[in-house]
Amino acid sequence: MHYVYIIQSLRDGSYYTGYTSNLRQRIADHNSGCAQYSSSKKPFRLVWYCAFMNKTKALQFEKYLKIGSGFAFARKRLV
Repeated sequence: MHYVYIIQSLRDGSYYTGYTSNLRQRIADHNSGCAQYSSSKKPFRLVWYCAFMNKTKALQFEKYLKIGSGFAFARKRLV
């Protein structure tokens, strides 16, 4: 399975959208500081995720959630 997820920083309330094929490990990586972008904002909580059978579709949806109307959709409907 391939996952698109949104996590929220418990430090400053900001959100991060990402993609992974191992959701549990990726959240653990974010909370341990292994993920470079989010290391200064830990700890995190998982707010939303969606599973995909197809990697390409998952990556396309992640990209959609990070830009324009997809960003607005995620903030209004998913979190």
